[in-house]
Amino acid sequence: MGQKLKIAGWIGVGVVAGALTTVSLQTVARGAMAPLPLEEIQQLSAVFGLIKSDYVEPVDDRKLITDAISGMVASLDPHSQYFDKKSFKEFKEGTSGKFVGVGIEITQEDGLIKIVSPIEGTPADRAGLKSGDLISKIDDTAVRGLSLSDAVKRMRGEPNTSVQLTILRRSENRSFPVTITREEIKTQSVKGKLVEPGYAWIRLSQFQERTVDDFVRKAEEITRQEPHLKGLVLDLRNDPGGLLDAAVAISAAFLPDESVVVSTNGQLPESKSTLRAAPEYYARRGQGDPLKRLPAQFRGLPLVVLVNEGSASASEIVAGALQDHKRATIMGSQTFGKGSVQTVRPLGPDTGIKLTTARYYTPNGTSIQARGIVPDVMIDETAEGDPYAALRLREADLEKHLTNGQGEKEASAEREKAREEARKRLEDEATKPHAERPKLPEYGSDKDFQLAQALNQLKGQPVQASKTQVERPAEKKDTADDASE
Repeated sequence: MGQKLKIAGWIGVGVVAGALTTVSLQTVARGAMAPLPLEEIQQLSAVFGLIKSDYVEPVDDRKLITDAISGMVASLDPHSQYFDKKSFKEFKEGTSGKFVGVGIEITQEDGLIKIVSPIEGTPADRAGLKSGDLISKIDDTAVRGLSLSDAVKRMRGEPNTSVQLTILRRSENRSFPVTITREEIKTQSVKGKLVEPGYAWIRLSQFQERTVDDFVRKAEEITRQEPHLKGLVLDLRNDPGGLLDAAVAISAAFLPDESVVVSTNGQLPESKSTLRAAPEYYARRGQGDPLKRLPAQFRGLPLVVLVNEGSASASEIVAGALQDHKRATIMGSQTFGKGSVQTVRPLGPDTGIKLTTARYYTPNGTSIQARGIVPDVMIDETAEGDPYAALRLREADLEKHLTNGQGEKEASAEREKAREEARKRLEDEATKPHAERPKLPEYGSDKDFQLAQALNQLKGQPVQASKTQVERPAEKKDTADDASE
């Protein structure tokens, strides 16, 4: 069933982007150590000894210890994670926006990997790969049956090494191999254009180290094309989040100076903070204010923000700040609901842990953990509706998710009923010929229904709001889970 659902991701970001992280990278681990529970440590030691002496075959000491650490951290919540050497390197690549690969944006469709678009100027672009191409094999490995993250890993590698992709191009009714040499790719987390005279669209696909600079450059480019802008659509659909300082900066681009963007609260003193729309809260050391070059007209432009169930973490910070300050109209679907902050603590030169250290709150003091941002105007994906929205996972669907700490409501039986109906529709669609299956239009295209409604909102024209979407309440955990947090 899962392979029939489209799951977007960048080659080389893969599971990193999927982690839906809002992170504050730390360079040193805390020196303070909590008292060790001696009895439990003795039990751990006893289990270690029994495995070493009694297990059917020898087990490596390092594997036992790292697996124990990984399990301990993963048991906390869906976003805490232990990084070994390889995963730590991949995580840093994901937040930097640079990696070594072929340079394509992908989804999974019918068990194959579908190319959404090649990244301009990359090896895949130069090799002539096109949007809509399907990848059936990676080297000698058939793609059918591989997870998206496994396919990502196989296409990544070292610079100047080659990978052979077998391409199925349905538009030409042919299949052919392409050999591509990997190189360092800089992902484009910002896209944008003038959609019509006076109105612009800027899409953020992730909050990375380069996102704010790229956002400013795109704003300058659009302003040169149209000096008299009347409105802007900021598109955060399917943006899984990323770096907290980038989210604060994007919020600050549209808010009055010193406006509260987000506050956090956790056990540590440094986890109790309020971040504002001012350079000291988002400018990187020695780099100055990245918003100094932002065209002045952007500060006060009429603004619509598009969100959906895939908008999470840092993108929810931006949407929540602009909504609470009544700076923008939020349109689309209720967001993912990841209202927690992760901090990366290095354990050595090449390992570390990503630990949930705080919940975050919108300027009005509302936690969106396991609830999400509720749009001011709910809009379906197409004019015909939103047939598969019930199947999309949100924070409240994840095992061991944190509660929001502000009281959660019971999930209604209608939720499961809607899911079952959506599953049946999906199964029915899968039996149809490929050409007859419904396809969602590309974001930013002239067939993008939600973008068209956002433009109508900016122009003061009628908007086709959803007649079926309703706010989904945060799902309640059982008493034992609530008591443990």
